[in-house]
Amino acid sequence: MYGYAVHFVSGFGIGALGTLIGAGGGWMIVPLLLFGYRFSPQEAVGTSLAVVFLNALSGSIAYMIQGRVLYRMGLAFAAATIPGALVGALLVQYLDSRWFSVLFGALLLLIAAFLHRGRQLPFVRHRDADLSSESLQSFRSPYMRIGMVVSFVVGAISSLFGIGGGIVHVPFLIVILGIPVHTATATSHFVLAITSLTGTLAFLRHGQVRLPVAASMGLGVLLGAQLGALLSLRLPSEPIRRILAVALAVFACWLILQSAL
Repeated sequence: MYGYAVHFVSGFGIGALGTLIGAGGGWMIVPLLLFGYRFSPQEAVGTSLAVVFLNALSGSIAYMIQGRVLYRMGLAFAAATIPGALVGALLVQYLDSRWFSVLFGALLLLIAAFLHRGRQLPFVRHRDADLSSESLQSFRSPYMRIGMVVSFVVGAISSLFGIGGGIVHVPFLIVILGIPVHTATATSHFVLAITSLTGTLAFLRHGQVRLPVAASMGLGVLLGAQLGALLSLRLPSEPIRRILAVALAVFACWLILQSAL
C-alpha cells in the first residue's frame, strides 16, 4: 500500500511538470523505474508509455477546452508517429540496461542543448502569420511535410525510450516552426496521446507493462496534469523553456553516470 502511495505522489509531480512543459513526463518516469524499482529497460519503457498516455490524455482534454490545439497539424503528425512507434517498440527489445541508459542520457543532453538555444535557427525565418492559416497547416506546406518526417522519427524515439515524443516535438515546434510555447505544448500533448497509446499497446502485447504501477502512477498523473495545464496559463514562455532545458540536462548526466558505475 505504501508503494502505491509513493507511485501516486510521484505521478502527481510528474504529471504537473510534464503538462506544464508539454513533455509528457516519460523522461522522468523511465529513470525512476530503472534505478528506483530495478525494472528492465523494456518494462520501464512499456510502463512509462502507459503513464505518459494517461498524462497526455488528461492534458489534451484541458488544452482542447482552452482552445489551444492545432488540430490539423496534430492529426497529421500523429498519423506519422504511429509506424515509428511500432519500429521503436521492436528495437528496444535488443538493448540491455547499460546501453539503454547511455543512449537515453545522450538523447536528453542533445535535446536540452537544442532547446536552451531558445530561438529559431538562423535559416528559419520568423513568421507572424496566423497559425491556423493554410500557409502553415496545408499538406502542401514544406513545414507540414518536414514535420511529418520528424514525427515518424519522434514515434520511433518515443517507443525506444518511453518518453512519449513530446520531448522532441516541443523543441521542433518552437525552434524550427516558430510556434509560441503555449500552442506548441498543447499540440504536442494532442499528438502525444495518440503516439503513447500506440506504443503502450505494442508493449502490452509482449507483457512488458506493469499495470498496477502504471495505474497508481497514472492516477497521480491525471490529477497533476490538470494542475500543470492551469499553471501554464500563468507562467510566461521563458521559464517554461528554461525549466525543460535544465531538467533534461540534470537527468541526462545522472543517467550517464549511473550507467558507468
